[in-house]
Amino acid sequence: MTSDKKTNGKLDLKAVVDALNAILEGELAGVVRYTHYSLMVFGHNRIPIVSWLREQASESLAHAATAGEHITTLDGHPSLKIAKLLETHKHSISDILRESLVHETEQLENYHALLRLVEGKSVFLEEYARTMIHDEEIHVSEVQKMLRKPE
Repeated sequence: MTSDKKTNGKLDLKAVVDALNAILEGELAGVVRYTHYSLMVFGHNRIPIVSWLREQASESLAHAATAGEHITTLDGHPSLKIAKLLETHKHSISDILRESLVHETEQLENYHALLRLVEGKSVFLEEYARTMIHDEEIHVSEVQKMLRKPE
């Protein structure tokens, strides 16, 4: 970006690119996180859980690529960073799911932050943010259901 104040109408491009970079970094962290988790699953339910975790890693990579494409569309520079990763050394399925829930909730907030910046200013980016919020809310609800104990 050539200016910190560069705007397109009322859209603050620097703030939007910064928000998209936070999303990109979070999604790239998801790739690492879910791949790591998939390697740490043991036991008789391993195969379906590993498959689900690897699907999440692949989806995070696709989400990262989409965020990066939006950044370059806005003449921004995609970050090479990834969001903070914390190795807890807790690898029970419940621990993995609780950590996943924290990650998905943080990403949900990143998408809400983007929506606040673009709402009413860019239909394209607003629809993107809303679609991703929808997807992340589904992920959060899925993980919450998996953490419930059957009665």
